Amino acid sequence: MDEQVAVEENTELRGLIERVERGEEIVITRDGKPVARLVQTPPTFDRAKAEAAAQRILELSKGQTLGGLSIKDLINEGRKY
Repeated sequence: MDEQVAVEENTELRGLIERVERGEEIVITRDGKPVARLVQTPPTFDRAKAEAAAQRILELSKGQTLGGLSIKDLINEGRKY
């Protein structure tokens, strides 16, 4: 591939990626038919954030009761509906 063409394509691709980063969806076509779609990727999993949330839930649940009910009773009650 000619170096000039490669540089132009690279610049175009960068522009498309910037548009996708702003939330736009790009459909790439060949001969009028869609062949690819550029979309944002979903956010990655943040383990530290998930662990912090779980820790907060555990802290908030300390001292909470089910009013004399057992987990099994609640599960069985839920199965009725």
